[in-house]
Amino acid sequence: MSTIKLTVDQWKLIRSQLQEEYPKTVFMLRNKMKRVLGFTVREHNSLVKGEDHGYYELQIHLDFYSERKYTMFLMKFSEHIKDRL
Repeated sequence: MSTIKLTVDQWKLIRSQLQEEYPKTVFMLRNKMKRVLGFTVREHNSLVKGEDHGYYELQIHLDFYSERKYTMFLMKFSEHIKDRL
């Protein structure tokens, strides 16, 4: 299983493009998202350490279940996620 980590802004941009292509039910039902898009979405708070202190940053993780759909996703959205690979 492959995972892509995105910022919230990156995910909003990608999600808006996906919503133009797929019906809303794909994003409402986790099993349908997994079947149609090949991934599920998971929110994660990641600790970012600073010199004096740390803070939590919200990250979006896309957990892929299909290598073929993972590869297609990378080819389609690589310009949006190039700094996160």
